[in-house]
Amino acid sequence: MKYRQFLSLLLIAALLAAAVPSGLAETILKRGDSGEEVRAVQERLRELHYLDQDPTGTFDETTEQAVLEFQERNDLLATGMVDSKTREVLFSEEAEPALTKAVDEGQSLEVKDMIERLLTGVSGAPSEMDMEVEDGYGSAAPMAMESVSAAIASMPAVSAANAMYARSAGERQWNTNEYTYFHENGFQSVSVNPLSTFAADVDTASYAQVRSMILAGQEVPPDAVRVEEMLNYFHYDYEGPKGDSPFGVSMALAPCPWNEETLLLQVGLQAKEVMAEERPAHNLVFLIDVSGSMFGSDRLDLVKRAFLLLLDVLSPEDRVSLVTYASRDEVVLAGVPAADKVRISSAIQALEAGGSTNSAAGIRTAYQLAERYAVPGGVNRIIMATDGDFNVGMTSEGDLARLVMEKKLGGTRLTMLGVGYGNYKDNKLEALADYGDGNYYYLDTVFEARRALATEAGGTFVEVARDVKLQLDFNPSRVSAYRLIGYEDRVMDARDFADDTKDGGEIGSGHRVTALYEIVPAGSSFQADAPVSKYQATAEPTGDTENAEWLTLNIRYKKPDGGASTLETWPLSGEAMKELPENMRFAASVAEAAMILRDSEYKGSATFDSALSLARSCPSVTGDAFKEEFVYLLTLLQRR
Repeated sequence: MKYRQFLSLLLIAALLAAAVPSGLAETILKRGDSGEEVRAVQERLRELHYLDQDPTGTFDETTEQAVLEFQERNDLLATGMVDSKTREVLFSEEAEPALTKAVDEGQSLEVKDMIERLLTGVSGAPSEMDMEVEDGYGSAAPMAMESVSAAIASMPAVSAANAMYARSAGERQWNTNEYTYFHENGFQSVSVNPLSTFAADVDTASYAQVRSMILAGQEVPPDAVRVEEMLNYFHYDYEGPKGDSPFGVSMALAPCPWNEETLLLQVGLQAKEVMAEERPAHNLVFLIDVSGSMFGSDRLDLVKRAFLLLLDVLSPEDRVSLVTYASRDEVVLAGVPAADKVRISSAIQALEAGGSTNSAAGIRTAYQLAERYAVPGGVNRIIMATDGDFNVGMTSEGDLARLVMEKKLGGTRLTMLGVGYGNYKDNKLEALADYGDGNYYYLDTVFEARRALATEAGGTFVEVARDVKLQLDFNPSRVSAYRLIGYEDRVMDARDFADDTKDGGEIGSGHRVTALYEIVPAGSSFQADAPVSKYQATAEPTGDTENAEWLTLNIRYKKPDGGASTLETWPLSGEAMKELPENMRFAASVAEAAMILRDSEYKGSATFDSALSLARSCPSVTGDAFKEEFVYLLTLLQRR
């Protein structure tokens, strides 16, 4: 990104925000939709001064433009559609108002004048300064550092994920990483909301990013921590599938380690593994960002090694296409059999970084190739590798999201591989993967690349269940309140559980899904922050509590080839365990670390010491390189 554009974004991002909290819904709102949800969005946009007209309840072109402006201002994928991430930020206290409002209410014309002077080269503009810093492409560019520092010093603090941070004397480095803000789940009263519904999620990008930051000695931005992605990174000893079911289910209930007045519920799904000889043919398109921002050993060089590792595990009859994009897109390979490894590996190794970023052109070309060489009943997937530093404009981002949504209906999925640090756009990569019903990985080392694309290639590409949704129905005679830990952007309305038109999550071969709930037992003295209506009857505990059900787990899923969903049900009864089983001890350790990093209001007595103690008590850590590495990360955090 050019330095003048960057200065503008940095200064604008530091202005005041104002909003009123609200709830989440899963439906994606777009032009042509109507109803009360649309009206609520319009009212909120008007409060933030993105929309001038009165709310009509109809999502028209004006509303779409207002949403686009809000998304761009708040560093979201600018699609013009209101998805769960946009809705979460829109109704949060972190929502950035329109710039006109911020100028009117906050810094008046002084900040606006400072921005204009920095961009136009008048009175203290960059061209008049002798200080130089190195930009993301390795070249020197003059910067108005004193002017920028003075402007920032007079404004509210910038978030850790987007602020300038000093490294050594005389040198400054800019961090423009972007993460989506979300408000963590709170306690829900069972008497009011007995059903908890969410879509399955098997992404692991958040853990890899957090690991990279800890090892580098950097502070971890709270919004970079997604608890579910940290939990799902690890292997657990769950029960395997039986019969025709695509997954086995394990549940356990035991005392909560960080709150002595609550219980901890662990729900685990273990997907069946599709053997290599049974897996369908693959039609893969490697879509690689080769723009200037991708230069470096932790970016394009790492991406090239990742795709070479993937090439080694493909079958000879699989087909590979290679598309690159920078200032323009280029088809390097088209439908080449994986058996021709020399040709494919030579093309990958020859890639070099340079130019600006036009991802929209590249991804359209990638979809054209995916359709040209499509395998009926096979794996048709685009694997896009980038730092997410798109430079395509608001309208193109919206078109991009719509294209991804359209193509997934035809069977082409989109997997995102993120690399780099400093200009990394986690929010946009996660959103694109969600739109494309694909996986999202962050590659910080070649070992992570091998894990995602080689060791667990089956789970990455071969689906065993589609649109997987979980719904827990809590018994008010045993549970008074509950809190889902993580999965904030996967929460769904209860009515959407049985609606097959509402997207769930995809589960691949051998994947595991782990969810934790903090449970307040009926009769507990713990005061959860869950609202209760005085007119809602509260069930009294039954006499036979030993055999009474705590809850019923309902799971809906579709077969990989689609069709109507299947419902499976598992009740949980009996008394809670006296001690945490090993699966839960390790999961609780990960959850504690994540809550501390997020500075969660629900972390209770959790410390890095207690998380470390829980992890070290698990025999399964020995010999598991990933769990051993997690223990090492905890020791680093413990010493800070």
